[in-house]
Amino acid sequence: MMRVTSVIRYVTLFLTLLGTWYLTQMYFDQSWKAISLRSWLGEALEGLQIEPQPRHKCGNQKSCPQNYFAFKIISGAANVVGPSICFNDMILMSSVKNNIGRGLNIALVNGTNGQLLKTDTFDMYSGDISKLDTFLQKIERGTIVLTASYDDAATKMNDKVRAHFTELGSSHISKLGFRDNWVFLGAKGLKNKSPFEEHIKNDAKTNKYDGWPELLEMEGCAPRKMD
Repeated sequence: MMRVTSVIRYVTLFLTLLGTWYLTQMYFDQSWKAISLRSWLGEALEGLQIEPQPRHKCGNQKSCPQNYFAFKIISGAANVVGPSICFNDMILMSSVKNNIGRGLNIALVNGTNGQLLKTDTFDMYSGDISKLDTFLQKIERGTIVLTASYDDAATKMNDKVRAHFTELGSSHISKLGFRDNWVFLGAKGLKNKSPFEEHIKNDAKTNKYDGWPELLEMEGCAPRKMD
């Protein structure tokens, strides 16, 4: 009986040692695999260098060449969100700067050095159109003119003011109507029409907002005045 008990003890001890050896082997094997996986992932991530996306002036999609100014003009959205004008990486007009208003928002910039000259807003629904007429007449040759509409840009518009914008290089000013959206960059003294202009009609069939078309966003590179 005692021999049987001794045998059982030896067998139990043997099985315990065998189990312990097996578990130890499994533990170190799995740990080694985990360590190897972490090491491999670390090396792979170190080898994968993610290049940061370059930031362009005014947040534009690409940079401008030398002797060009980056700009971005965003019209207002209905009568809720105001417009924004950026030039040479400087916000000239925006809701944050608290210098925008219903109608036309205009910034004047020196075409040679890019310095801001003046900003102003003109209520084109119930304001005095002579204020805008006088403002446009006083623009000096070589000045870059950036314009963004907000809410309504044309109720008070007349032929005299339209002629001023045509002189600045606008092709769409003659068609600008009630609650149309319009963004424009022109200059005093242009010999040809400006390539920087976008216009969308107020049309109940296509309007994005109730009574207003979708906003316009235009970016580009304006050449520096060299002469």
